[in-house]
Amino acid sequence: MKWEGISEFVYVAENESFTLASKKMAISTAQVSRQISSLEKRLNIKLFYRTTRKVSLTEEGRIYYQHCRSVLDGLDAAERAITNLQTKPQGKIKLTAPVTYGEQTILPLVNDFMLQYQDVEVNAYLSNQQVDLVEGGYDLAIRLGKLIDSSMMAKKLGTRTNYICASPNYLDKHGVPHSLSELNKHNCLLGTLDYWNFSEGNKDKALRVTGKLRYNNGFGLVDAALKGLGIVQLPDYYVQEHIESGTLITLLDNYRAPDEGIWAVYPHNRQLSPKIRFLVDYLTSNLAKS
Repeated sequence: MKWEGISEFVYVAENESFTLASKKMAISTAQVSRQISSLEKRLNIKLFYRTTRKVSLTEEGRIYYQHCRSVLDGLDAAERAITNLQTKPQGKIKLTAPVTYGEQTILPLVNDFMLQYQDVEVNAYLSNQQVDLVEGGYDLAIRLGKLIDSSMMAKKLGTRTNYICASPNYLDKHGVPHSLSELNKHNCLLGTLDYWNFSEGNKDKALRVTGKLRYNNGFGLVDAALKGLGIVQLPDYYVQEHIESGTLITLLDNYRAPDEGIWAVYPHNRQLSPKIRFLVDYLTSNLAKS
């Protein structure tokens, strides 16, 4: 009888409400309450603080929830793996991605994916803020650079390169910098950060730079660089075509920082979902071709 009350406990913990838990489980509130009371009695601990307005986990309840959630996730994963009810992706996918990279790269690939798998529905939210995937109900996030959330599952989709570059016109007027120390003689076009990333002597280096212009928009910075206003550091998807055409010249290539990762990040309990697995594999395959 050890499993009795576990599902009810997890639903109440995640919804902070006996009523909402009962609705989602399609059982009565009284039944949920009885199961929780029985569970607390069997464990001899208090799992929830109850008031007329709110239900919240006790310290013991939080610890117990973490283990119970993992167990239920494992059972769900085992059932999906054994029954294999879905052989192709179907259902809703809620994802988030950075604005520019999402617009230029991710959403066009998602559109192509949907042409192949017409039983999939997608809700995409583009933001440069790292949203809480669990709280927001997201299935998937595309993130760039170093990952900081170790509680999520992650798969590397590819890499991006950050280039230092300027227009030929700017370099003709102001000269070409050959060392990092020479950057203080130039107008550096700034984004949201006060520093640029480099590699010197096989070590990562963050160098503070200054300039007369600061935008929180990559396209504005590209336009400024193309018009000869200064030197810029931007990811390849902003500047690659201009570098190839010669309208921007790369600088300080010997100090270029290592490529940064492009990641698919998703909650651990959704790793076996066919719709997510298929989409992540599709993105991985197509980003490798770009």
